[in-house]
Amino acid sequence: MQGFFENIANIFRGFTVFDALEILIFAVVIYYVFRVLKLSGARWLIAVFVLILVAAGVVFIGNDELHNWLFILVPLLLILVMLVIFNVEVKRDLLNFGSYTPTERKEHQSGASREEVERYVSEIIKALQNLSKDNIGALIILASDNIPAQVLESGVALDAKISSQLIEGIFFPKAPLHDGAMIINNYKIQAAGCFLPLTQNVNIPKELGTRHRAGIGITETSNVIALIVSEETGIITIAQRGKISRYADYDLLKRTLNDYYWKDLSADGRKRA
Repeated sequence: MQGFFENIANIFRGFTVFDALEILIFAVVIYYVFRVLKLSGARWLIAVFVLILVAAGVVFIGNDELHNWLFILVPLLLILVMLVIFNVEVKRDLLNFGSYTPTERKEHQSGASREEVERYVSEIIKALQNLSKDNIGALIILASDNIPAQVLESGVALDAKISSQLIEGIFFPKAPLHDGAMIINNYKIQAAGCFLPLTQNVNIPKELGTRHRAGIGITETSNVIALIVSEETGIITIAQRGKISRYADYDLLKRTLNDYYWKDLSADGRKRA
């Protein structure tokens, strides 16, 4: 045991700026790994990673020939594991980096009452059901200031109030923007006619076309919700985190939209209590 602590002391003897940089990179990688694991709900993997780190620390520090590689090999190994297991989450974080600012987010989140939120939910559901009844294809993205800038720039900025008439008008088959995606950013229709990244998931059912693949693809790279209406069948599909729920009825749509606007409903409920 005494030799073990002597090895630890030897590591910090002759400490250099390069060593400090290695430790900093090591800490950043560890933080990012645990952050992704927590957000992905894979909490059991956190314990596994902790055990791996402890075991690696004991092996590397207890061996004079290996301890100098501790802060290089372990982060590289963790990065490789993250890229293999959580490639969707890593891709999403890279694309979302710097895509919104805190001041913009605060501005969009303020100023909606419970009644207004309920109206937004009602208008969106009404539009989706009308489009579904008429077999008109549609793709609506529910965002929270987290859509990549290149997606917004591919469409036409609107910054319009949410209404079923406007939603249905944009997706009318002869309308110039009907083929692209509509971006609803909290309480405004931010843009329409936007082009989205297509999913590369080979397990997607073959009957789902480009509109569905685009809706699924954006949820793999951004933390958003996609509402998709099939042009062929009128079936409404909800996509979140790369997963789909088909045959969405009124109740499922309302739950999804209430979850999207939960911050407003919860805040208003606390005020009334």
